[in-house]
Amino acid sequence: MKIELQNITVREVSAGYADNSEAGVTGYDDKLDIRPPYQREFIYKDKQRDEVIRTVRKGFPLNTMYWVVRPDAGFELMDGQQRTISLCQYVAGEFSVDFDGMPQYFHGLTTAEQNQILDYPLSVYVCAGSDKEKLDWFKIINIAGEKLTDQELRNAIYTGPWLADAKVWFSKPGAPAAHLADKYVSGTPIRQEFLETALKWICDAQGLTTIEEYMALHQYDDNASQLWLYFQKVIQWVEAVFPHWRKEMKGLDWGALYNAHKDDDLDPTALEAHLAELLEDPEVSNKRGAWRFVLDGDERALSLRSFDERQKREIFERDGGVCQHCGAVIADVSAGQFDHVKPWSRGGKTEVDNGQLLCPDCNARKSDAW
Repeated sequence: MKIELQNITVREVSAGYADNSEAGVTGYDDKLDIRPPYQREFIYKDKQRDEVIRTVRKGFPLNTMYWVVRPDAGFELMDGQQRTISLCQYVAGEFSVDFDGMPQYFHGLTTAEQNQILDYPLSVYVCAGSDKEKLDWFKIINIAGEKLTDQELRNAIYTGPWLADAKVWFSKPGAPAAHLADKYVSGTPIRQEFLETALKWICDAQGLTTIEEYMALHQYDDNASQLWLYFQKVIQWVEAVFPHWRKEMKGLDWGALYNAHKDDDLDPTALEAHLAELLEDPEVSNKRGAWRFVLDGDERALSLRSFDERQKREIFERDGGVCQHCGAVIADVSAGQFDHVKPWSRGGKTEVDNGQLLCPDCNARKSDAW
């Protein structure tokens, strides 16, 4: 890869700046693609954005930026998107910055102050190389900064009409997916977490091993309607089956539950009654597992309360350090297993009177039938 350090002014970079949403963000007289497919959306908070402008006003150095040469002799901005957009937006008059206690837009500055910003030299490494070299290098230079998410990296590889449409539904601030499912999905659209969640769910539904497999299959589809329609079905099912929302529902693997139980004959009223009992049961450590349990009955989802160290010691001493099933002598507390005599499924509690000492072998073979 060929790399050359250049000084390029804010005046040059901001010339012809245009933000055309999904059509792209450009500058440098339309020669610089400021937001290539592998770049994330603009994520700076106002404070971060304003500090970029203050840094330039004071003449302090900004971190080095990286551009790559395109086959058409234009450039892609590899690293420095957030700083570049902050500068271009300010010069375009899109926001004001507080200087000495006074908010000032670019057009409100004196000519000398404007020129000081416009003539500020940005340190830019201009690089030429293959697509693979660009992406590999992009991963390296982002190690020291805010790393791309896995989905942002996937977006770099599988760019095309399908991805452009998927980002409309799942990746924009205020995207339809967020309006529909913010109560059920963790993360934010702008960091691609809604898109990644929807892809995980539909891959599970279609028996695909990886998200990459799905994106490769659909990369050149005209739109992402299949994914969007599926996502809506999942959320509609959740709201119909579990109409009483609770905060623990956010971030659950709803796609997997929908895929497994969408055709079951479910009674929302009975499910709600069961959920209420589980959420009030002190034996249930993982309240978020209650929704899975009421659907498939797997107790592992509940992380049922285990005996604490004080209880274990008391049970060990009471049982004389002997396995209550086979009579084997157990050396000390740490070598023993502590089991519920009456299991939770039959109303048993995690109390000393309901505990027994077992050796590891007996504990592995135990069953509710004992």
